[in-house]
This record gives sequence, structure tokens and C-alpha cells, in this order.
Amino acid sequence: MTGPQSDIHDSATVPLKTVLLGGDLPGLEMSALRAQQIDAVRGRTIIQLLSILVGGVAIGLDNLNRQPLWMVGGYVAAVALVCGLRFFMRESRRNAWIYGAQGGTKREIALGLVTALVLTAPLLFFAWSGDRDATENAWIILAGMMAVYGFATLEVPILYAAVMPAVGVISALALTLVGNPTGAIAVLAFTFIGLGAIIKHGHDFIRYELVGRRAEEQTETVSLLLREFEDAGSDWLWQVDANRRITKASPRFAHAVGRDPSELEGLSILQLLAGEHWSTGKFPPALHDLANRLNRKESFASLLVPVALDERTRWWELSASPSYDSSGVFIGFRGVGSDVTEQRASADRIAHLARFDALTGLPNRLYLNETLAGALEQAAAWRRRCAFIMIDLDRFKAVNDTLGHPIGDRLLAQVAARMKQFGTESVIAGRLGGDEFGVVLREIDGVDTVERLGQRIIDVVSRPYEIDQHTLYVGASLGYAVGPRDGATVEALTRNADLALYRSKDQGGGVINSYEPTLHDQARERREIEIELRSALGRDEFMVHYQPVVHSDGRVDGFEALLRWNSKKLGPVSPVKFIPVAEDTRLIGPIGEWVLQTACHEAARWPSNTKVAVNVSAEQLSSPGFVASVMKALAHSGIAPNRLELEVTESVFLREVSGAMATLDQVRALGVKLVLDDFGTGYSSLGYLRMGQFSTIKVDRSFVQGALKGARESIAIVRAVVALADSLEMSTTAEGVENQEEADAIVALGCKKLQGYHFGRPMSAEDAFAIFDGGARRIAVGG
Repeated sequence: MTGPQSDIHDSATVPLKTVLLGGDLPGLEMSALRAQQIDAVRGRTIIQLLSILVGGVAIGLDNLNRQPLWMVGGYVAAVALVCGLRFFMRESRRNAWIYGAQGGTKREIALGLVTALVLTAPLLFFAWSGDRDATENAWIILAGMMAVYGFATLEVPILYAAVMPAVGVISALALTLVGNPTGAIAVLAFTFIGLGAIIKHGHDFIRYELVGRRAEEQTETVSLLLREFEDAGSDWLWQVDANRRITKASPRFAHAVGRDPSELEGLSILQLLAGEHWSTGKFPPALHDLANRLNRKESFASLLVPVALDERTRWWELSASPSYDSSGVFIGFRGVGSDVTEQRASADRIAHLARFDALTGLPNRLYLNETLAGALEQAAAWRRRCAFIMIDLDRFKAVNDTLGHPIGDRLLAQVAARMKQFGTESVIAGRLGGDEFGVVLREIDGVDTVERLGQRIIDVVSRPYEIDQHTLYVGASLGYAVGPRDGATVEALTRNADLALYRSKDQGGGVINSYEPTLHDQARERREIEIELRSALGRDEFMVHYQPVVHSDGRVDGFEALLRWNSKKLGPVSPVKFIPVAEDTRLIGPIGEWVLQTACHEAARWPSNTKVAVNVSAEQLSSPGFVASVMKALAHSGIAPNRLELEVTESVFLREVSGAMATLDQVRALGVKLVLDDFGTGYSSLGYLRMGQFSTIKVDRSFVQGALKGARESIAIVRAVVALADSLEMSTTAEGVENQEEADAIVALGCKKLQGYHFGRPMSAEDAFAIFDGGARRIAVGG
């Protein structure tokens, strides 16, 4: 059945008109169903009539001593006459007395109203005469009659609806007339609640019959499809007897097995599927499952079973249901099967792709999350600890931006190859996405285990990579959280490990940090800084301070421009906090350009041989418009290019080689001077000194302090830097000189320029200009 008919079958409702008055539904002939309704109530016809007759007799007997005998007898006779009329009409028309005959429903309604008037006539009489007791007694009898009559007419609501609502309304009127309005309300409630229940039951009867008919049609359709399925030769049908032996083997089934159908007759289905395993008894779990279902006479569907055929394993998908004969005796199973070996192989490949990273072959985020969830469950159940490490590659973005994604992908593949060496049964290393990796430790003895593994990862990942004649350096920043201490769910533990990773990135990378509750406050602070930082430039909240750089004789050589931020909401914010945020969010580009423009503009007020130094980050150097911004700053300010110094750190070169050098070569070609900051704190600096032409090398404050304390290593490094600078015709600047003793010591070691609080703290532009006021250009340096 299709179209509207199918829709009616599946419908959750049947119109009220159809329930009460009959008629066909759209696209569905209802005569057979109406016959079922009438058959359902026909067996209770005597109950219906007796309920009316007994109710009438009971009312008569109750009033036998109160009313004239002729009146009581006449009432009982009228009730009996109505019952007889109802019986005659049904028997004369049999199944067609309501729905089948023309106007049958209308006749039933008319007869019902007559019945109601006859039954309630005494109540009207008693109410007219003011006999309250007789009225109430009569209603009690009628209520019982209505309940019995309702039970006898459940499947055909019109039989009840034609009589009882009128009985209830008239009874309520009678009770009202005798001064019992509460009883009248109760009567109406009883009447219409009963009517609703009868209609609901009639509705459900029709709907269930339609659904049952639909199920029968579907069963027939399935049988037809099974016959077509077998005849068409797509997959196969299979059948076994009560002893699980194959019967009536179809040609397709035999072809799937590679045997003749006659060879399969009487063969155990389990023996066939087990193949060579039959003799050993070592069955795969799926075969045990199949055997159990067959033993329990249990239906099953889409059961995957390995089948050993000709020294190769195929996968079958089996479905079957138990079969019974007409007497209900179990006779075996009948079902369908199909070879899904190729589909299973494809599904396995898809499952692998869903849980493993295509580029690196490592487990992906989904796999790691599932593994971490299992580790957390085990840790909670056995009171143990697990851990999750998040790893972010340092300086990877610069490789991707300057050398291209193909090189970046190959670099990630090499990093993944190194990460695989850490994998064990209890340590799962995977890729979370981009340049982020993760490691799940299913069980740990203590945080020392995590720390040792983390340090090994940093050491291994930080070794140089050779790709297409490029020597690339990336490091690793790590953060970890211990479960369930730092989080009882995957989401919580991952979030907290990420917070620890942020701390490692803020510390410059190449370190591992554990989660601490205070990191949430730091993360919130970082978010606030980022939000305010995005509009700080537009609100004119930045300023540039200048710290003097002096020669050993006290002459001012220039100033280093230092960015300061006084937020209207957050107040003064340390550069240590907001500079990393600006770099991470790529806001450093416009902010750095503003610093460059402002510093050059201020330098134009100073004497013509006074320099200004501006710090430049790796993010700025990777910007395609950086060189143009330098040219713009020089042109707008009018200062000579050799008065501008750009300070870069060794980390710039460690991020990428060719991109940084190419950008700096272009800047140097303009006549701008380059300064190598924090020299000696990283590695491979000598190679970059040889490649680039720096005008100045800055010696880190840590070496200045070490030299003052007489540390041999620090003294040796400072002397080596000075000698190296002299040989390469560069100058040296010692940073962080805070007192005269330090100044004397560092000058004695050969440094030509000095910078630090001893000569001046970072100052406003006006204070810096005041140094030159009146021609003064010297700051006292003790000797």
C-alpha cells in the first residue's frame, strides 16, 4: 500500500468524525475495519440491552411503593420496548446496522435519543414533583447502567454517544431542579469524562487495527522481497534445522562457500564457518556469539562473522530469525547473509583515518581523547594517576610562512617520526593539529616521570632538521596536567595542560611546566590584556620611553626606544606581559610600526649624530610590509638612515634563516644599522655574525653581573665578544649596568658602550631631549 493509505496507517491520529460517525478515510476503504468494530461489540449486545433493562427495572422497583403501580409498570414496559426495538434493528441488519446501511448512523442517534428520554422520564417527573430522594436514587441507578453500557460499547463510540450524553444532561437538569447543583455538576463531569474515554478507546481501536493491517502488508512485502532477493542472486539466503545443520542450501550460498549445494546439506553451519579452527576448538569471539544466539533461539541482525575459506579469512554479515511450525515447535533458523569483506576493509581504513593523522601517521585528537578518557576512568577506579602533555613547536610558524607549507608539512612529519620513539603501551604520542602534539601517559608513579619524559621530548625535538638544503631549528614548549588531580574529565585535563603550555610559551619556549590553579587567573588576565590591547592603539594609550646608551667616556651615543602601555582599564601594564600577547595575536605589526614612526619622529629633534634604537620582533620581520614601514618612518621623520638602529635577538634567526636574513639585508641596504641583542644567551650566534653585518653586539646583563662577581666564564665570554667585535669592526654595548662598580669593570674588559640604570632609566621624550638642552651631551662615567 502506498500514497495516502500508507500515511493513514502510520498516522498517530484518526479524525473524530471518523471515530463517531463512520465513513472512509482518504485513500483507505474502511468497510472491513467497520465490520471488525461491529463484531467486537456484537458479542456484548446482551450486556448492552440488559444494562438498559436492568436500570429501568431497578428504578421501577425503587419507586414501587412511592408511585402508582400503573406508572411504574408503564415505565418498565417502555424500557423493555426500547430494548426490544434496539435488538430487532441489530438482528435484522446484522453487521450493517450502523456503518453499512444508508442512514444507519442517523437512525442509531435517533434511537439513542429516544432511549435516553425513556430512561430519564422518571427523573423529570420526580424533579417536577420535588422528590429529591427519588431523583438522586434514580441517577445513582442510571450511573451504574452507564458504566456497564460503556464497557459493552467500547469499540463503537456512537452507541454510547447517541444515548448517554442525553441521559447525563437530563439527569443534571433534574438534580438542579430539586436543589442539588453540586450533584448536577458531578453528573455532567461523570458523563463527559466517560464519553471522552469511550471516544479515545474507539480511536485507538481503529488506529491499532490500521497499524496491524500495515504490519501484515509489510510481512507480505518482505516475503515477496526475500523471494525476489534469492531469485536475483544478490547475496544469499541460508537456513538451518533445529540441530544447526544446513538445509535447502541456495545456489548463491553454495557459490559464496565455493562448494556444490549438495555438499552443504546436513553440514553444521558452525563447522562450515570455523573451517580449520573446528578441530582445534579455538573459535573467534564472533563465532562464539553466533553459537550462543543459535542456542538461545534468539533473532540477530548484521552479525559480523569471520569465515575461514581456502586459507583466507572472509567476513560475512549474517541476519536470521528462529522458525516454528504451525504447532509452535522450533524447527531452526532462516536468514540472509552477505560477503562484506571489502566493505569491512574500507570501514577499517575509514576508522583508521578517523583516529590517525594522515600527514604524520600519529594518533589524532580523537584517538588521544578516547585514550585519555580511558586512562582517567582507570585512574579513578584504581586510585592511580595519569597525565596529559601538550606540546607546541617553537618557531614553526616562521618556517611555514617563509619556506611554504610543503616544507612545513615535511618538518611536521620529521617531528612526528621523532615523537614515535617515545610511544609505548602506556605512553601514546599523537598530533592534536597544526604544530601541536599531545602525549597521554596512562599511568604514572609521580610527576618526575612526566618531567623526565618532557625533557627528553624537548631535547629530541630541538635537534636540527635538514630539509631541501635548509637547516631548520624548532624547539618545543610543553605543559602538562595530572589526572584526576588536575581534572577528572578529558576537557578539564586538556584545558589545564593548555594553560601550563601557555606558561612555557611565555617563558620563551624550550621548557616544561605543570598545571597550577593560579594559571586560570593568569589566563583570565591574558584574555583581558588581549581585549584591551586590540583597541589600545586607537585610544592613544601607548607611549615611547627612551633609555640612553653612552660611550665609555660618558658621551651620549643614542637612545633605545622602549614601548610603554598605560591602559585606561587595566592601568600600567608591563611589557613582559603585553608584548608576548601582541606577538601571539599578530597585533605587534601595527604597534611596532607606530613605535618605529614615533621614535624616528622624536630622533629628528636630537643632534644629527645621535642614534635611536628600536626593537624588532620576529613577527615584524616576517611581515611583507616591514621594509616599506622602515622606509616610511625615515622619509616622514627626515632622519638619516644610519641614525636608526634595529635591534634583533638571536631567536629571530632560530625561527627561520632565509626569511630573516633576506629582510635584514634589505633594511641594511637602506643604510640602517643592525644591533644583535642578548648575544650569547642562545646558540649558533657565531654563524649568524659571520652571515650578517651588524654594527653593534649587545652583551647580556647576566654576563655583566657575572664579570663583576669575578666569574671566570662570564669574564671570558665578555672578553671573547669584545675581541670578536673588534675583529669584525663592530662595537659592543654592555646592558644592565646599574652602578659605578659595574661600569668600571665592564669598561676595563673593553666594552665601548654602556646602558643601564646607572646612566638613566627609561624616560619620556621631553626628558630625553632635555639631556641635550644647552649643548650638554655627556653623562658622567666614573673612572
